[in-house]
Amino acid sequence: MTAARQYGFCMACGGELDKRFVENEGRDRLVCVACGEIHYVNPKIVAGTIPVAPDGRIWLLRRGIEPRIGSWTFPAGFMEMGETVEEAAARETMEELNLPVRIDRLLGVYARSTAATVHIVYVAEALGDPSIGHETLSFQGFVPKDIPWAELAFWSTRQALRDWVRIRGIS
Repeated sequence: MTAARQYGFCMACGGELDKRFVENEGRDRLVCVACGEIHYVNPKIVAGTIPVAPDGRIWLLRRGIEPRIGSWTFPAGFMEMGETVEEAAARETMEELNLPVRIDRLLGVYARSTAATVHIVYVAEALGDPSIGHETLSFQGFVPKDIPWAELAFWSTRQALRDWVRIRGIS
């Protein structure tokens, strides 16, 4: 689906959008044929945590929603207006695992030129025990050697978990 078809109409006037070359930006953009408003299609921010239990295990969950329902991941989701990235990461952890966390440090930022998302992942201290959230089928604590690599949901899940394992110096 083209971006013009996906977004369809101008948010300023309701006019039709067309993909046009914008000279001063040197690239194609969605431009309203009626009012000339330029519409930028930019990636969305996904914020997440790798919640670490006091015994060193990390809490992962099986997704209860598409995409990749049933696959393993750490808690993450789209950032909302009015919150910081850290607040979004902590909120998503509460929503998916009913688990309060204390953000410890930034693990990494993960993006691909072809992806519609930028993933910002934090290492967090789990402040209690999780339970199943409304987007979660199940959850489990994992030590690095038992992470279900073949069943992970997304490329960003694999990359962040690999980085976490590498930083910890554990295989």
